[in-house]
Amino acid sequence: MAAKRSRGSAKRATKRTAKGSTKRSTKRAAKTAGARTAAERAAPLPPQRSCGTMQNHMMLLEMYPSFRDRLFKLESQTAAFRNAPLAKSAQQLATIKVVVHVVFNDPSQNISDAQIKSQIAVLNRDFRAKNTDKSKTPAPFKGLVTDSMIHFTLDHITRTPTAQTSFSDQNNGVKKTALGGVPPDDTTKFLNIWVCALGGGLLGYAQFPGGPPATDGVVIHYRAFGTSGTAAAPYNKGRSATHEIGHYFNLRHIWGDTPDCSGSDLVADTPNAAGPNFGKPAFPHVTCNNGPNGDMFVNYMDYVDDDTMFMFTAQQVVRMRATLNGPRRSLW
Repeated sequence: MAAKRSRGSAKRATKRTAKGSTKRSTKRAAKTAGARTAAERAAPLPPQRSCGTMQNHMMLLEMYPSFRDRLFKLESQTAAFRNAPLAKSAQQLATIKVVVHVVFNDPSQNISDAQIKSQIAVLNRDFRAKNTDKSKTPAPFKGLVTDSMIHFTLDHITRTPTAQTSFSDQNNGVKKTALGGVPPDDTTKFLNIWVCALGGGLLGYAQFPGGPPATDGVVIHYRAFGTSGTAAAPYNKGRSATHEIGHYFNLRHIWGDTPDCSGSDLVADTPNAAGPNFGKPAFPHVTCNNGPNGDMFVNYMDYVDDDTMFMFTAQQVVRMRATLNGPRRSLW
């Protein structure tokens, strides 16, 4: 009888322990989910791609008048580079050292090394035209897919806790210690990428070449960076960074940032377009009398989902290589 009571007592104790353990696990999971939800509410992903590069650019032009002069000079250099015989340096592999600054308000934003490395792998496929999904490029554009001969290598990672729940492109706060961010490492040697809770409905923004060194680099939303971890569809193939680094190397949006057909991306082999394309358009999408092939919405510099952009063109590569032979020559 005593043995029976002992077994019953042990059973009840086991049940209580298991129940308590389950309760604690449930509480921990709920707490983690709650923190993640709060973090996501502070900087939600936009329903369609949005880039803050141009609005940030206009602000910097007002603040630094000499920036405008340097850009005019770069356009002249780019035209000369485009019209000259191909320089030997343009045919060499340019290896760019990358510093990733992770700025986080809670643990869910403190992305892993593996997630960061997945982004570097994407850049090396996209900028070398080694991405397998380029096979989805519509036939009329396939002959324009071009290897930029740019390679990226991860130099180091910094991790900075912050009291800021989100950052704005308007004050470049993620790049400033006083505003809860971290300043760049030597911008003449490194491409600086900040990964953070970016607000304002933006996936990222970049600084064009020739701007102030204290803010030079690229900012990406922590849920649109890399292909694993916090990366969320439809921005989970690393293309937000590909797009923004295109700006960093002096590429414009393919529609020229006007709400009509008057804009230009200053590139001859991308068709003129009336505005950005979003989501997953059907080919062809004709605007601005650009039929029969229509907008090159599969270009990395449009606003489509990650799984719908596949390419840089030959003339876009010329612009990037002119920049790498000009104001960004010290990077390699």
